[in-house]
Amino acid sequence: MTKQAERAAELIRQLRARGIRDDKVLRVMETTPRGMFVGEEGESVAFLDIALPIACGQTISQPYIVAYMTEQLDVQPSHDVLEIGTGSGYQAAVLAPLCRHVYTIERHPELLETAQARFDALGLTNITAIAADGTKGWPETRSFDRIIVTAAARELPRALVAQLAEGGRMIVPVDGRLLGQKLVLVEKTDERIKRRNLLPVRFVPLVS
Repeated sequence: MTKQAERAAELIRQLRARGIRDDKVLRVMETTPRGMFVGEEGESVAFLDIALPIACGQTISQPYIVAYMTEQLDVQPSHDVLEIGTGSGYQAAVLAPLCRHVYTIERHPELLETAQARFDALGLTNITAIAADGTKGWPETRSFDRIIVTAAARELPRALVAQLAEGGRMIVPVDGRLLGQKLVLVEKTDERIKRRNLLPVRFVPLVS
């Protein structure tokens, strides 16, 4: 077993110990090379369970949060998933093997270009990445089975709620200011929105 494989296996053991149970999520987390998404300077710490800085003042989330959010989404092979905040591309790369297609939006063209190069290098052909304002949702009129937001909103973004399909799920950090950020799970059933607070988090702000 290579050193990288050993580090990946140790990370999976840590994720299991912290309550991640979905074997599909754990497998894709183990096989997705996180080191590719953090750059050479972060290669040695790529499989530590910590968030790391990337370009444009953004971050790549710690593996536990990536695994937790992915598990809570309950992504299925037939699903189309919208991601707001491509960042390094790591979260999209984790989602891609689990669903039919990932649509991801990034407001920093520099980050988008680098992420796209990583998708190409990994042969991830079911990801469509664009530069746009993620708070407005996907530019074309359509709906998504799952939506994941990787930056903290002040409130639930209405445009994203509108693009959530019937029976869909969205996971989004919401900044309650005095109460801090909470990860919120949103479910749409019979055109009604149900929300549930999951756990405290710390994300960069979602900017229009």
